[in-house]
Amino acid sequence: MPGISVETFNDLTRRELPLAADNGCHAEEIGPGTARVRLPFNAALTRPGGTISGPAMMALTDYGMYAALLGAIGDVALAVTTNLNINFLRKPEPADLVADCRVIKLGKRLAVLEVTIYSDGMDEPVAHATGTYSIPPDAGEQT
Repeated sequence: MPGISVETFNDLTRRELPLAADNGCHAEEIGPGTARVRLPFNAALTRPGGTISGPAMMALTDYGMYAALLGAIGDVALAVTTNLNINFLRKPEPADLVADCRVIKLGKRLAVLEVTIYSDGMDEPVAHATGTYSIPPDAGEQT
């Protein structure tokens, strides 16, 4: 069983993550240390050349890492990003972005995660990222 349900995570998004919520980000699946999240296409997130901007893809990456981590450790709102590295592989289509996320290594204080982003319906990834999250020392005591 995942540490947090899709419904609970999406409620957390609406309540505590206004940037993600305002852009329509939501989790579609969450498992123990995995997540699939979606950023609906919005022309406001594009840049010259008709591509979805790098900052939009980085925001989706961070959001997906958070979902996957909470899928592993439960509702620990104060877990935070300490590192994010992203490689932009190809121009995204003007479509929703879907990110598949997973925890690679989970320690007591740090988690290392991986994210692959796709244009909805396409087989080839548009970006690949890795990142690290810091887990607060009292995470096991939170509910």
